Amino acid sequence: MSKIQLYIDEDAMDLALVEALRARDVDVVTVNEASTCGYLDEQQLLWATAHNRVLYSHNVKDFYQLHAQFLVAGKAHAGIALLHQDHSLGDQLRGILGLIATKTAENMQNQLEFLTQYTKL
Repeated sequence: MSKIQLYIDEDAMDLALVEALRARDVDVVTVNEASTCGYLDEQQLLWATAHNRVLYSHNVKDFYQLHAQFLVAGKAHAGIALLHQDHSLGDQLRGILGLIATKTAENMQNQLEFLTQYTKL
């Protein structure tokens, strides 16, 4: 069972969040570090999957639709974690850490998780 590794897209990119996650030993890569800024959503998800990383985004509507399209087409992905952008840094951190404490990388295969459920823990 592997620990979740994150890939943070452009919508959720926040240096304070990245630093807070790394301070808690979370393996995280951003679009800036991966040189994938400007990629389309599907390309972002494919990059994350190729690198066995759960994609974290605030782009709820588009990634929810993309997840459904992948399921219908029988395409695999490494997982998607979503949280609306109106959540505080603390909520985001709690949500991500809650997900990582609850799920493994294997559990996240082809799954979409709304992090709201973990923000209240």
